[in-house]
Order: sequence, then C-alpha cells, then structure tokens
Amino acid sequence: MRIVVYGLGIIGASLAAALKRAGHTVLGKNRSEEAISYALAHDMISAPAEGYEGAEAVFLALPPAVTMRELDRGEFPAGALVADICGVKGEIEKLVFGKPRRYRYVGLHPMAGKEKSGIKVADADLFKGKNLVITVCPNTDEGALALAEGLAREIGFGRIVRCSAAEHDRKIALTSQLAHIVSNAYIRSPEARGIAGFTGGSFQDMTRVGGVDEELWSELYLLNRENLLRETEGLISRLSEVASALGAGDGEALKSCLKEGRLAHEAYFSEK
Repeated sequence: MRIVVYGLGIIGASLAAALKRAGHTVLGKNRSEEAISYALAHDMISAPAEGYEGAEAVFLALPPAVTMRELDRGEFPAGALVADICGVKGEIEKLVFGKPRRYRYVGLHPMAGKEKSGIKVADADLFKGKNLVITVCPNTDEGALALAEGLAREIGFGRIVRCSAAEHDRKIALTSQLAHIVSNAYIRSPEARGIAGFTGGSFQDMTRVGGVDEELWSELYLLNRENLLRETEGLISRLSEVASALGAGDGEALKSCLKEGRLAHEAYFSEK
C-alpha cells in the first residue's frame, strides 16, 4: 500500500518506520528537510513526499492547528483514508464533517510515546502492545475504519478501542492531559532544586511527563478546555481535602482521603 506520513516527529517517524517494516511503501512529508534526510538514512521511509498524489492512506502526525488546516485544505486523493493522530478529537471531527470531503476520515489516538521528542528517539516498536483509540460517528466510513484497524494490527497495537469523539475527549482530559498538568506543576516546586540523591521511583513517576512542549500542549488543552477544566477543578477539590486535614491535624480525615484513593486504585487495576 502507498502511504504518506506527514510529520516526522517521534510519533510520525515511528509510525512510518513500523508501516515500512510491515511491507508498505511509505513516503515522508515534513517541514524540516533534516528530518527527511534522517528518516531516509535510517530506513524509516521509502522516499520523500511532495504531496499526496497516489496515496491510499495518509497519516497526519502534526500539532492540532496544523492538522486542522491540512484536513480542511489538503488535496487528498478521492477515497483515500486520511487519519489524524491528535490528542483531541471533538473540534477536528466538527471541522471534517462540516462539509463534504473527497477523502475518508478516521480519528486515531495512539496511547504511546516517550519523555523525549523528535525523530531521533523514534522507534518502529513504539506501538507494540499499546492501546489505540479510534473515534467513530455516523459519518465514519466503515471501509476506512476497517483499513485503519488492519494497519494498526499490522504494526503491533494491542487493544483497539472505538468510541465517540466526545467520550475520547472526556477520558483523555483525565488520563493524559491532567497527568501532564500535574507532573508539570509538581516539578515547579522551589524545593525541586538541589534534590539529587533524594529521589526514587515515586519522584521519577511523578515527573516523567513534566517536560511538556508548551506550544503543543497549550493547543491541546485549549481545544479540550471544558473537559480539562472540570478534571482540574475536581483534582483541586480533592487536594484541598487533604490540605484541610493536614492543616487541622485531623488524622481520621486524612486516612479517609487516602482510603478513598486506595480503593479507587484497586478498582482500576481490577478492571485493567
């Protein structure tokens, strides 16, 4: 299959490399020529792509604003599968289905990544065993959906979940976006300076995703602001309960908060 991947950062380049390894002809498109050269030198793509001519599938691994512009203005072949991999879906879906399109759109969100970004940390095995969320609605083309799922299986995704764009954005506000906000806020503590030798697994877990790209993540947060605001306010409320218990020296209230969290933790892992 002839596939174009536009955007050769860690996710796009990993996707290109995995698809090429699976036997597809993968053309890479990127604003930086350096990334194209690196992808060619490391066998991640078959050749550069100027446009989308002849593509049967196109994957857009771009920031939200650029993705939306491309979905609106890109000259995609008629009938081609065109999939974005952005971390928000509601606003993108509204744009795509707001008028007739020649292409067949499917929204994808791979739940995979690393702490570092860029093509040099891309990996063809990045998606092996990972979760993939696919957003669907009454306008989703069944053939394009089947094609997207088939390609996802080929490159190693484990669990594939279908849901609406609205459900995706609600859940991702908690499972991804809020986690990044908490990690980023946590590492901003003045006490985080000069702590070498004092850190262990807990600190590493809490700070792993703290180094966000503020340009990209601000876009994501604002496109999903209602869901994310609700989750952020909920977290602040729960932290306030702990702060109140500490301030009052109330051991019973503190234990109650911790027990509620422990039970929620156990419930999550029993369902997983």
